[in-house]
Amino acid sequence: MSQDYRSMWAELGLDLAAHDQLLAVLGQAYADIYQAQADRPEAMSYFDFVMSEVHGLRIRELLDARKAGRKVVGAWCVFVPEEIVLAADGICVGLCAGADVAMDEVEKLLPRNTCALIKSSLGFKLGKLCPYLESVDMVVGENTCDGKKKMYETFAELTENLHVMDVPQMKSADGRRLMLNEYRRFLTAVEELTGVEITAERLRQGIRTANAKRRAMHRLYSLRAADPAPISGLDALLINQISFYDDPERFTASVDAVCDELKARNEAGRGAVPAGAKRILVSGCPMAVPNWKLPWIVEGAGAVIVGEESCVGERGLRNLVAEDGGTVDQLLEALVDRYFQVDCAIFTPNPDRLAHIRQMAADYRADGVIHYGLNFCQPYQMEAIPVAAALEQDGLPTLRVDTDYSQEDVEQLKTRVEAFLEIL
Repeated sequence: MSQDYRSMWAELGLDLAAHDQLLAVLGQAYADIYQAQADRPEAMSYFDFVMSEVHGLRIRELLDARKAGRKVVGAWCVFVPEEIVLAADGICVGLCAGADVAMDEVEKLLPRNTCALIKSSLGFKLGKLCPYLESVDMVVGENTCDGKKKMYETFAELTENLHVMDVPQMKSADGRRLMLNEYRRFLTAVEELTGVEITAERLRQGIRTANAKRRAMHRLYSLRAADPAPISGLDALLINQISFYDDPERFTASVDAVCDELKARNEAGRGAVPAGAKRILVSGCPMAVPNWKLPWIVEGAGAVIVGEESCVGERGLRNLVAEDGGTVDQLLEALVDRYFQVDCAIFTPNPDRLAHIRQMAADYRADGVIHYGLNFCQPYQMEAIPVAAALEQDGLPTLRVDTDYSQEDVEQLKTRVEAFLEIL
């Protein structure tokens, strides 16, 4: 990092020794995985800088904003509408959940056979390792899976302001009404937190800002359809991950700069990998920072990931919100229209997700699909079986991978991925 932030971390109550160790491991992993890549787009230097300062300068920005009177809201899930936070001049940031931390403490409160993402979310709090968690004025949980619902009961005892949002489990008329009521309740909570009345114009501007970010990401996704792929899946995943942390307008401009470079690469036939490299679509659970294990294995074996059907990927950013509503109620309806299309595995039935996987495989000319599941994530692990069967019936080879955040299964995964690529 360019500055010494230890005094800031101490003020936030972080465990400095453990945090130093975490940053050292993160920095080494980043250097080994990302900066070791050949012929990266020059515009990726911005995202390298963001990662080098993800617990430093960005946290300083959040604390300075709070001193200036703005409020910071932290969330884990793409069902939390950042448009509402932006409408109240707030800042919405993602929270840490991509590594095994403080597991001994976590397993005193949660069963050992709990999803790695859920355990990590709690572990970063118990271990005092996530400066984002300690820099927010409100934490927003969402009742997606059963594991999260129960984890939030524990988490509520560890934080002063936890807002839990219910999420429907069926895409029905009743489910839509539930989501609309929850978004109204969230809007009221944000107004109370910030002291700002969210008017139609304020909400419309929040929608425009979020839509601009999504449009930039849609442009990135479309450019990855070229052969040779102009950017590695690792770099594309990094951009997706940083979308949860960075200032949205700065992020949008930075993604557009990458896209300008990728467009020129496509026109010149220049790729991050040779033409003809096996093209993989990764589908399933989200990959939060620093969960880079599977993409590193896939691309280290000579393939390229051309798309992510994931909440940290196209699923989380696919659709836009209509901006033409004249009232707050109309704009809230538009928000629900957009977020109700997110095809998370919590929904039953969930045919749209399979349709989107098929469409993405066609759009990005994927040679095969790797379905990524986190151990004990029941919704995605259970959906993986019929999804893989349907894709295989389509003639699209599919590999189901269940793993966690540890490095213990790296060699086993390498063997399985290399065998899968041989089949392709």
